[in-house]
Amino acid sequence: MSFGTWLFTRLHGELVGTDSFGNRYYVDRRNKGKKRERRWVLYKGAPEASKVPPEWHAWLHSHVGQPPVQGSRPKPWQKPHLPNLTGTSQAYLPPGHTSMGGHRAKATGDYEPWTPA
Repeated sequence: MSFGTWLFTRLHGELVGTDSFGNRYYVDRRNKGKKRERRWVLYKGAPEASKVPPEWHAWLHSHVGQPPVQGSRPKPWQKPHLPNLTGTSQAYLPPGHTSMGGHRAKATGDYEPWTPA
């Protein structure tokens, strides 16, 4: 977070809530409740937009009027939110990836590779 963001938040921001990752969400108290509220997030750790859970994303982009309720229970079919892991050691690598040995199971069924005539 830059000094300017910190100062703007101290002068004009009102804390609305936090998420499970520790990110803090703010609204500009000068235009709170008006048609076009200014909303922003201060990330805990590295600023990575994929660390914003879907319910907070909807609030940030004014798709919903009220911030998510703290401690609300997810639906039984919902999985916990995961940030984008691309470029990290925990990134998904498919079975044929070169970092996974470069070998995958043979194709089955009606697959026939195209060969030029």
